[in-house]
Amino acid sequence: MTGPEEFLDVAKEAARAGARVLSGRNGEALGVSNKGAAGDWVTAFDLAAENAVREVITAARPGDSITGEEHGTTRPANPTGYRWSIDPLDGTTNFIRNIVYYATSVAVADADGAWLAGVVNAPALGRVYYAARGAGAWLEEGGRTTRLDGPVPGRTGQILATGFSYDPAVRSQQAAQFAELADGFADVRRLGSAALDLCMVADGTHDAYGERGLNEHDFSAGALIAEEAGCWVRRPRLTSPLDGGPSDQERLDAWTCAAGLELSGRFPL
Repeated sequence: MTGPEEFLDVAKEAARAGARVLSGRNGEALGVSNKGAAGDWVTAFDLAAENAVREVITAARPGDSITGEEHGTTRPANPTGYRWSIDPLDGTTNFIRNIVYYATSVAVADADGAWLAGVVNAPALGRVYYAARGAGAWLEEGGRTTRLDGPVPGRTGQILATGFSYDPAVRSQQAAQFAELADGFADVRRLGSAALDLCMVADGTHDAYGERGLNEHDFSAGALIAEEAGCWVRRPRLTSPLDGGPSDQERLDAWTCAAGLELSGRFPL
């Protein structure tokens, strides 16, 4: 029987393969196109990174299903019940504009939808965040490995991280709720990568993070990392662990991901 730590080894290798593609960023060969919503971009690097991640997972775990941002869900003829959720390039707009907050995110869940391992590899920052269920959350940076334990409780000048949807209707709802969400915080940050925002709650850079309208691949690894760092985490419930989440309408109505003790009362489970 495969344990979370063994899944973590595969996740690390897969995220490293995706991040290696992103490290080759060439501003003259981005191959940028729009996915339908203003600002919702995809590049040749998104596609190449997802292919690289899938190759590693398929070689190591040929019976597992994979859900990716660019290629959707693929399921083998005799699936094991484990499913990988990958975002080859979380923060594509940042990547296009050469803003350093972007990463490859890789996570795996069991047939019941419990997240077992997750990795967020941010090559431009030189950081690799990771966690396996029950084994804590960790950061590799500059040759050092540090265990993460979340934000400092009760510190002054707390920072909230959030994000805004490409969809105007969802964005207007976010704007209407913003004052309530930000109440009690000294300042707000919007970095453009949900995966990294969650990891930066885990490492204590942010005190909390909350955003509505995320896709599963945006939060799958980062939410587990924040949780294993001891943070309160609220993630969307999946209607189908095998398919990767609810319908678009359910996403508009209910998908909220939040982390940080200061938000626990605002997003009841």
